[in-house]
Amino acid sequence: MGREVKRITCIVCPNGCEIEVVLESGRVVEVRGAGCRRGVEYAIEEATSPKRIVMSVVKCIDGDLPTVSVKTSRPVPKERIWDVMKVLSEVEARAPVEVGQVLVRNVLGLGIDVVATRRCRKVS
Repeated sequence: MGREVKRITCIVCPNGCEIEVVLESGRVVEVRGAGCRRGVEYAIEEATSPKRIVMSVVKCIDGDLPTVSVKTSRPVPKERIWDVMKVLSEVEARAPVEVGQVLVRNVLGLGIDVVATRRCRKVS
């Protein structure tokens, strides 16, 4: 694997530090350019195991809206985002749906739930 340098712009605060994470055989050996400890932690995670909150919509059956917006309860490993999106493309929620309601529990066995971020009322 050898030596690798990953350049990351930190998003933890408004400073936007340009950070370099030096990896040798996949292990962090040095972090340069971070203005704070939180930036160091962010850069290490981003370089070794990036994660993202996934936001999307799912179909809402018998609702006042055709879809309801959703997001994951925790960040998803970046390499699994498309797998989560595939699951969400097949989900149909039945109205009523409330904000915070879990629509998919433990998606892909990741220990992460998918929750509604918008209300969808039942159409009578």
